[in-house]
Amino acid sequence: MRGKILAVEDEPDQLELLALLLLEEGFAVDTATNGLEALDKVAHSRPDLIVLDVSMPKMNGFTCCQKLRENPATAAIPILMLTGLRSQFAQINGFAYGANAYLTKPFIPEELISAAHRLLRGPTAPAP
Repeated sequence: MRGKILAVEDEPDQLELLALLLLEEGFAVDTATNGLEALDKVAHSRPDLIVLDVSMPKMNGFTCCQKLRENPATAAIPILMLTGLRSQFAQINGFAYGANAYLTKPFIPEELISAAHRLLRGPTAPAP
């Protein structure tokens, strides 16, 4: 396995597509349908990466991201926001709340996979 990813998305078809893409790439995948469920899953089984939608019931992705960043046990988990919110304001908010990367829907599968690999590698030292 290449790493464990928690995919958080409230639309069942989108969640299924996302999970299948990540599974095909060799990732272990867990899923959640809202921010509250995501926080519960992270507390019980720490993922290596979280792919997080923004517009969801019960708790949106911005709030979920903020709560993950406020908790020392989860603050370092990389978060990739994957959302239909395409405005520059939404993207700025995503980073302000703690996202490490921001992609919009519809997404290009190769971009998502590339971003996941990059985030899982973590920061790298600059080349000499």
